[in-house]
Amino acid sequence: MFPALETELKQETLPDPYEDFMYRHLRYYGYFKGPTCLSSTVRRQIEAVSRGSLLLSSPLLKSRQLLHNDFGEVNPRLREPRDLFAFLPSSGPLQAPRWPIECEVIKENIHHIEWIPPQPEYFYQPTGNEKVPEIVGEEEGTVVYQLDSVPTEGSYFTSSRVGGKRGIIKDLAVTLQGPEDNALLFESRFESGNLQKAVRVDTYEYELTLRTDLYTNKYTQWFYFRVQNTRKDATYRFTIVNLLKPKSLYTLGMKPLMYSQLDADTHNIGWRREGSEIKYCKSSTGDGQQPFYCLTWTIQFPHDQDTCFFAHFYPYTYTDLQCYLLSVANNPVQAQFCKLRTLCRSLAGNVVYLLTITNPSRTPQEAAAKKAVVLSARVHPGESNGSWIMKGFLDFILSDSPDAQLLRNIFVFKVVPMLNPDGVIVGNSRCSLAGRDLNRHYKTILKDSFPCIWYTRNMIKRLLEEREVLLYCDFHGHSRKNNIFLYGCNNNDRKYWLHERVFPLMLSKNAPDKFSFHSCNFKVQRCKEGTGRVVMWRMGILNSYTMESTFGGSTLGNKRDTHFTTEDLKSLGHQVCDTLLDFCDPDRAKFMQCLEELKELLQQEIHKKFNELGQDMELEGNWSDISLSDIESSTSGSDSSLSDGLPAHLLNIAREERAGFASTLQKPHAFSRNSKNTSSSMVRNEKPRLNEREKPGFTASCSAKRSTNRSQEPARDMKPSWSRNRYPVAKRGRATLTVYPSLHVYTYP
Repeated sequence: MFPALETELKQETLPDPYEDFMYRHLRYYGYFKGPTCLSSTVRRQIEAVSRGSLLLSSPLLKSRQLLHNDFGEVNPRLREPRDLFAFLPSSGPLQAPRWPIECEVIKENIHHIEWIPPQPEYFYQPTGNEKVPEIVGEEEGTVVYQLDSVPTEGSYFTSSRVGGKRGIIKDLAVTLQGPEDNALLFESRFESGNLQKAVRVDTYEYELTLRTDLYTNKYTQWFYFRVQNTRKDATYRFTIVNLLKPKSLYTLGMKPLMYSQLDADTHNIGWRREGSEIKYCKSSTGDGQQPFYCLTWTIQFPHDQDTCFFAHFYPYTYTDLQCYLLSVANNPVQAQFCKLRTLCRSLAGNVVYLLTITNPSRTPQEAAAKKAVVLSARVHPGESNGSWIMKGFLDFILSDSPDAQLLRNIFVFKVVPMLNPDGVIVGNSRCSLAGRDLNRHYKTILKDSFPCIWYTRNMIKRLLEEREVLLYCDFHGHSRKNNIFLYGCNNNDRKYWLHERVFPLMLSKNAPDKFSFHSCNFKVQRCKEGTGRVVMWRMGILNSYTMESTFGGSTLGNKRDTHFTTEDLKSLGHQVCDTLLDFCDPDRAKFMQCLEELKELLQQEIHKKFNELGQDMELEGNWSDISLSDIESSTSGSDSSLSDGLPAHLLNIAREERAGFASTLQKPHAFSRNSKNTSSSMVRNEKPRLNEREKPGFTASCSAKRSTNRSQEPARDMKPSWSRNRYPVAKRGRATLTVYPSLHVYTYP
């Protein structure tokens, strides 16, 4: 019926010569037993190539990697490399997390359902009768759970494997003596779990010791553990004995989270705030170098023989992220505008994912004109609230909402949803497996020690060479303040005076019951020079922020005195998208209105400062001459930590070199100075390379902390009646996007 088609089908089907070569190679070594089917015709053509013949133009042999035009002629360029392996498998297991070889990991899969409490979960109201616990310890109590080996300060990460430590996984919980034995069975050797020891000091009372971040002796805040063999009618008391922060939201009414497996299976009830007699206070014990603080609470379990979990905040694990990204990768619609790539691999070899989200452009010029937005989360692994905000953002930006489509038309979004997967996997509070706070090392040159940070900064550096980056925001959690707020960087350019405060103010209008503009701070401190926010600002991103989300809840509007749920945090991610559209609206009325409000708020703040100092000041004149840093308190209320210097393994090398140097003082000989010089140069390179310039300011010192007077907060009824009509912003011509291909996935650089 179709002669032309029949003629085409009768032609000999020829394999790629490279495939034939590989078949012969594999058959030679015994890995392939099938016949090779390379015909004599193809062999003659290959011989012709060796004699200089242009076989590539032959219709009988077309490489699958060469591009051809519509007329069958060879176009001398290769097509984009194909993925040799699926980036995320469409079926079967995900890539299992890699653990340090010292860590024991149980084989059970821990999974929790998402659930929204039907009623607001209010803060705990102290009665004044809360018990101050007296720490008994294992001398008078009974150890019912204890990790055998915990890598602490002095040791360092060497290698990793799927499943962690080799060998048989021992049962660390006590052995029950019979059905009447009511001892709780503890466990935390699962993803993001953190509990080092449990001591039974009374029938229903337990003292708990958290594991410090691996390869350190610091940072105890995040906790997540399991208990089994519960009794319904008993009142249990748990006391965490080795917390390190003198202040905590538990003193302001925050409750721990509890999850009942029976409630989840039978009633579809998930994590909920529970606990009574909650008290956070200084402990009677310590390690001799730093004081400990303890958190104590009582609980009544809902069922007998239940399996329950306790956590500092809603867990969000590396496996949770992989499952979410797998659903995105398998969605044919989302795959058209969301490209999932490997940014790098962590110290343990876990993938750090990079998402590029934007709608396909009609022309190269249109693609080059798009501005970029960079978002990241979980540089501090114990701050899982950042992941829930990120999930809300991704849910919205990947949806078919008209606003989401418009945002994808306007911007290129670069998203790193989990910067520190190793820390998340092992249950750290703040550090990576280098034993250091990554958010103090964004200026590092130690690519091998801090790969996640180095590649993120390098990716943004390349991005800045291609297009303007409108906004950078790193999602964090905060343990001492309620609400959600931003830390930014004051801009000294008169042309953009106060502009960095417009986006936070707009966000406070869009989320008045969650976001507090009053808690925002824009002072750049020297001790924060290594943070992502300051480094990206120094690189030229004007709107560079750290978003701090409380572990507690809200003190604002309709949500006043209630805990945040995961739905609250996800909705904040939606509102970030909404605020981006307001911020970029070609109609600048909203932007200018916010600038006027900011000037009024600043004037009130300056008047207040000088009233506190007992001075009078004439505020007429050029407002842009005022140094904002002098009227703003520091971010001392943030969860800050100074850089600890070199990563743990390099610090160990430095110790060995110092010891070797001391032992050879009496015997001078030629020893290796190179490694010592290298270590010292690394230390020098870790120091800030950008000198801070002196800023003009007031003659009087304004070091007092920001007042908590709510009169400075933008009024809740000040939200303007902004039009929700969206229009694309004006575009500027820029260089075309540079592509960096690799073997099977795109990797930066």
